[in-house]
Amino acid sequence: MRGEIRTVGVLGAGTMGNGIAHVFARSGLNVRLCEVEQRFLDRGLETIRKNLAREVAKAKSTQQEMDASLERIEGTLDRSTLAGCDFVIEAATEKFEIKRQIFAELDGLLSDHVILASNTSSISITKLAAQTKRPDQVIGMHFFNPVPVMKLVEVIRGLATSQASYDTVRALAERLGKTPVEVNDAPGFVSNRVLMPLLNEAVFAVMEGVATPEAIDEVFKLGMAHPMGPLTLADFIGLDVCLDIMRVLEDGLGDPKYRPCPLLIRMVDAGWLGRKSGRGFYKYE
Repeated sequence: MRGEIRTVGVLGAGTMGNGIAHVFARSGLNVRLCEVEQRFLDRGLETIRKNLAREVAKAKSTQQEMDASLERIEGTLDRSTLAGCDFVIEAATEKFEIKRQIFAELDGLLSDHVILASNTSSISITKLAAQTKRPDQVIGMHFFNPVPVMKLVEVIRGLATSQASYDTVRALAERLGKTPVEVNDAPGFVSNRVLMPLLNEAVFAVMEGVATPEAIDEVFKLGMAHPMGPLTLADFIGLDVCLDIMRVLEDGLGDPKYRPCPLLIRMVDAGWLGRKSGRGFYKYE
């Protein structure tokens, strides 16, 4: 019997995972934040502390609220501690094989009534659900970066996702102050199916010498009123993540229009992953 959600497990303390933990804790939920190495966990917890402090500095919350949020977050390297959670969301690397192993393991750990969500930005929820004995309780809950700021959550139904699971996750997103949008399971969902080919085409324009990255970004900022250009955005997301998603789209939809640009592949091979590595289409300190 599904009860009230009080304690949430978040698997992965990277950019998305720590942001998800932040918004759950800020909304009054207890959070168990799980990582595979102490250094990743420490980095995630420090990012949460800095982002909460920024909210205090901007008078969006108080020091007392920040302290209470931090007290609600428990860091762990032991996945078995997620067994007592009322809801678990996975925010691991965007690779099916990694997520497959996580879903199979969590399915064995969690109580039968617990919903298992994924923050995947492109991988099939139906396929992830099939790794478990609870496919009706597996769902996509795709947050956007930076999680504490962005309002949208794509709520993705797998083929077997029940209406009760969908209703629970929709209500949970609203509790976090987010706006849930219902999407059915398809490669890239809505956001990345539309966005990634745009970013990929911008990379082709650079490779073919149509314009510089600066010029392409300026066209989109001034002409399309985008807050940042497509190549700045690709650097922000991570060029490796963009490449992974393009490959999911190409494999899942079987259409050559989703072929990743050769320049994108070369840059990822070179370790030029964007903002996080210090170099992408631009250089970062």
